[in-house]
Amino acid sequence: MSDPSDALQVAIYDALVADVGVGALVADRVFDKVSVGDLPEMPYVAFGDFQVLDDSAGCIDGSEVFVTLHVWSRQRGTREAKQVVSAVRKALHEADLALGSDHRLIEIMFRDSRVFFDADGLTAHGVLTFRALTETAV
Repeated sequence: MSDPSDALQVAIYDALVADVGVGALVADRVFDKVSVGDLPEMPYVAFGDFQVLDDSAGCIDGSEVFVTLHVWSRQRGTREAKQVVSAVRKALHEADLALGSDHRLIEIMFRDSRVFFDADGLTAHGVLTFRALTETAV
C-alpha cells in the first residue's frame, strides 16, 4: 500500500496551483523543496512536515494525516503573508481532493496558522497546519 501523504501532497499541490485566489498572490510558486542558495521569487508556498497516524477501524484501513505548509514573503510587514495564508486556507479547507487510485479523502480541515518574522527580521513566515482523514480505496 502506498503512503497516503504522497497522494495528498500531489492533490494539495494541484489544488493550490489551480486556485485563482492563491494564483493571484503566488502564481505557480508552490514548492516541495526550496534550496537556500536558490530562493525563488517571493511570495511562495512550500511543503513542510507530514505526519501520518493510523486511523483504522474494523475493516477500514484509514489514516489521519497532518500537513504543514509554509508561506514566505519579503513585503514590508506581515500583510502579504497573511493574505497568502488566508488564500491557502480557503483553497484547502473542506476541499474535495482526488487522491488517485490507492486512497480516498474523507475530509481535509484547516487546523491552525501563525504568521511571524524570521530571524533575519525581513522575511514574514506563515505556517499552516491541515488535518486530513483518508482511507484505502476499495
